Amino acid sequence: MTTPAPIFVVGCHRSGTTLLRLLLDSHSNISCGPETGFLTDFARITRDPMWPHLQQYGFPKEYWHRKVAELFDSFQRDYARARGKVRWAEKTPNYALHLDYINELFPTCQVVHIIRDGRDVVASHLDRWGYISAVKATRKWPLYIDRTRRAGARLPADRYQEVRYEDLVGDTEAVMRKLLDFLGEPWDEGVLQYDQKPHDVQPRYVAFSSGRRSAAKEQQAVYRSRVGAHRQELSPPLRLLTQLVAGRTLRALDYR
Repeated sequence: MTTPAPIFVVGCHRSGTTLLRLLLDSHSNISCGPETGFLTDFARITRDPMWPHLQQYGFPKEYWHRKVAELFDSFQRDYARARGKVRWAEKTPNYALHLDYINELFPTCQVVHIIRDGRDVVASHLDRWGYISAVKATRKWPLYIDRTRRAGARLPADRYQEVRYEDLVGDTEAVMRKLLDFLGEPWDEGVLQYDQKPHDVQPRYVAFSSGRRSAAKEQQAVYRSRVGAHRQELSPPLRLLTQLVAGRTLRALDYR
């Protein structure tokens, strides 16, 4: 029996990675649990300046990659099985900056890159973490986009897929049907009722999401009120900074 390929959901923070995680986690075959984050730490051990020290053990980099992959795969499979699922997915936004390493660990993995209007990403950073975070996001967003797309271009077409946040919240069923087809998974109506499915999420996310939906007076599980939020929430200086720093990427992605 062929082991299903791992799935990695990546993208700049505040781009809808958690929403996509929960949608996938609602599929009867797919388990997408909480973020791990520690693969970025393991990535450092086979690169300078750590590699000369680790190299003294006498094992090649491939050996260490195999050991890390075995560890990561083992607990993800155990977690999936405990939930009655047969395939695991991982959502950690900053793995977007380490896709080459992840590809070395899991050479059959499929990568899903969720992209959101950078101006709304900045607005979401402002709302969630404050002004300094929003300023930093003007540089972070184009960096994540560029690094992820470059790495994605090095993967075969059947292993890298982009999803637009605006499309996902605008027509969730159509986008998820296309994505599940890319992943080789059958359609499952359960993904459209992700809020009625059990997920391992922090209580503050549930409260935050429910608050958003209530404030926007939206009844659907997937709310659309945050599309275009930058128009009301970004001050003129922050709007100008976003255009100056991220304008080229915005135009390349046809965000106007």
